[in-house]
Amino acid sequence: MLDRRDFLKAAGTTAAGSAIATTGFASPAFADPTIAAEPPQTAFLDNNPRWVVKPFPLHRVSLASGTIFAEKRARVLNYASAYSVDRILHNFRVTAGLPSSSSPPGGWDDATGNLRGHFSGHLLTMLTQAYASTGSTVFLDKVNQVVAGLAACQQAMAGRFSHPGFLAAYPETQFIQLESFATYPTIWAPYYTCHKIMRGLLDAYLLAGNTQALSVVTKMGDWVFSRLSRLSRTTLNRMWAIYIAGENGAMNEIMADLFALTGNQNYLTASMFFDNRQSLFGACLANQDTLTRLHANTHVPQFLGYLRVFDQNGIADYRTVTENFFRMVVPNRMFAHGGTSGTWPTSGSVSGNTNPELFQPRGMIAGAIGGNGAETCTTYNLLRVARNLFFHDTNPSYMDYYERGLVNHILGSRRDADSTTSPSVTYFFPLALGSIRSFGNTGTCCGGTGLENHTKYQETIYMRAPDHSALWVNLYIGSTLQWTEKGITVTQTTDFPRAQESTLTISGNATFALRLRIPQWADGFRLFINGVEQTGTKTPGTYLQVSRSWVSGDTVRVMFPFKTRSESTLDQPTTQSLRHGPLILGAISTATTLRNFSLYANAKLDGRLALAPVVGSTNQFTSNGLRLRPVYLGDTQAHHLYVRRSEPTIVFGTRSSGVPNRFSGTQSFLDAVWAAAPFASHTAFMTQVQSVSTTWRSRGLLSASEQTSVINAAQAAEPDLRP
Repeated sequence: MLDRRDFLKAAGTTAAGSAIATTGFASPAFADPTIAAEPPQTAFLDNNPRWVVKPFPLHRVSLASGTIFAEKRARVLNYASAYSVDRILHNFRVTAGLPSSSSPPGGWDDATGNLRGHFSGHLLTMLTQAYASTGSTVFLDKVNQVVAGLAACQQAMAGRFSHPGFLAAYPETQFIQLESFATYPTIWAPYYTCHKIMRGLLDAYLLAGNTQALSVVTKMGDWVFSRLSRLSRTTLNRMWAIYIAGENGAMNEIMADLFALTGNQNYLTASMFFDNRQSLFGACLANQDTLTRLHANTHVPQFLGYLRVFDQNGIADYRTVTENFFRMVVPNRMFAHGGTSGTWPTSGSVSGNTNPELFQPRGMIAGAIGGNGAETCTTYNLLRVARNLFFHDTNPSYMDYYERGLVNHILGSRRDADSTTSPSVTYFFPLALGSIRSFGNTGTCCGGTGLENHTKYQETIYMRAPDHSALWVNLYIGSTLQWTEKGITVTQTTDFPRAQESTLTISGNATFALRLRIPQWADGFRLFINGVEQTGTKTPGTYLQVSRSWVSGDTVRVMFPFKTRSESTLDQPTTQSLRHGPLILGAISTATTLRNFSLYANAKLDGRLALAPVVGSTNQFTSNGLRLRPVYLGDTQAHHLYVRRSEPTIVFGTRSSGVPNRFSGTQSFLDAVWAAAPFASHTAFMTQVQSVSTTWRSRGLLSASEQTSVINAAQAAEPDLRP
């Protein structure tokens, strides 16, 4: 099996564009913070009866200027403002027999490729999100021009293909060939391309209120139903099981959404035509993990669609398969930055894999970091699945994953340099030791989802109860929420993740429950209301509720100190990532072997691991001869996502016990001791050492004399452990 990047190279096609300095849209403050009329997205989100919590429409939440999210977005807005409408439409016009003097987007979306049209769909979604996020008519004008151009192409194609609703940037040939089970690269995912076009059009209607877009996309939905309703379930099953050729994105999501908007039963029926019944649906329903070697991004968006189908038909199986699938990936195939998929060598009875787009074996993390991997658009889709699962179940673990993927993989996937000619995003976020991120990706799948990633950062910050009685704060990102139904605004002031606190200010008077997420990593979370610290239990990995009648000017300040800790991989306990609060710290190194790294000799009673900060830099440190910095920094320095923890001996400060630091499962003795930090006193610390050493001795991991040596060393280290 070729991976898609190899095929791109074999075809002699290259991603276009070099980064150039640009100006304009340097701050999101250029936009009018309000949009005159409510776009259809508002009612669309409100009308889902199965959601226990609901998101706000994109235009209701604006990003604050000066944050890293606003900085990354501004670079994509520059690209969006410069992009030619005629290039978006070129391949469609050629197919429709209409004149075009432009050129195609390029990359996989070139003049002859089997995926042409897909990138144009992403570009349309980018433009609609840019408009909804900023209110700028620069983007609205482009949206309206693209939609009008696509409508003209659809009209020109009517009568030439099997149904007047057909719209694509190439003839119907690939769809016909798929039905006779043609394989990749003879054909290349025709329904995947169809999904991107339909998604862009549906976004143009929902986010920008373009009713012509709804007309065009419903006609496409009619064509999809007419084409697939002729086929047997056996044929459909086999089609969707064909590697790459059968990839269909989230076509089931689109068709379910069209049903929700129109009530046309054909669309809901068509959404279920895309059930992947041959290779995955049944296994996930039975909670049988068969993901290994399946193409990751082919399958992830299907599960987003299954949730949408459940929303409309209420059949529990569609929700169950999604919940089971997500748990097979997170954490069982999740790398430190939230990505998945990779390569691995042959080991024992497990044969190797060189295609970095395939799911690795369950539980294999360290064993799959030897090559490329972590396709960025797979993380894009996993975030969408996590977000939609949260709509049905407000389990904080979904938001813990969402934050991990967003502030590490997604933020780090955009280069910190301006360009109006390239998306400047990653395809893979490499895992190989000493690897360098490659930015660009005009016309690729990750280039397209990358444009979307950075124009919708605000979509998950806030959610609400269906009856507007509660507000969830899921992410601490500088922003302003217009909660029109309550007559208030909520302004969040923070430079997270470059800051370790956030303040929410209420404007207007209203009664509601405020539910503040305490991140799983946030030991020492503190809460202040109008400057007064609130007592009580604050448990990481939960939501803290504050119910009151809020008055204009009320402030809610939260503090979440970042602590440095390590996370072991599931398969090799000593291969670990370094985490500073929510941030994964990459170790700058061109070496191609794991770097040895020790932490606990620097641990203090307050749980702080004493890394030396880099003067003048935020969240950057030096330790063990390495420079450590957040992977959200988008440059081309060689880095390591993982290090080899080397704590061979149980040591407290300068006091060595001389006893080996043995593991129980994935946890070493020192891991178990410091998991209880912070300690109120040295006495509390000694109680923990006594408890862990007794447990280790009961498991045969310490002898009686070794336990005594450990306790004596811990007692003698009291001066070293003082904060």
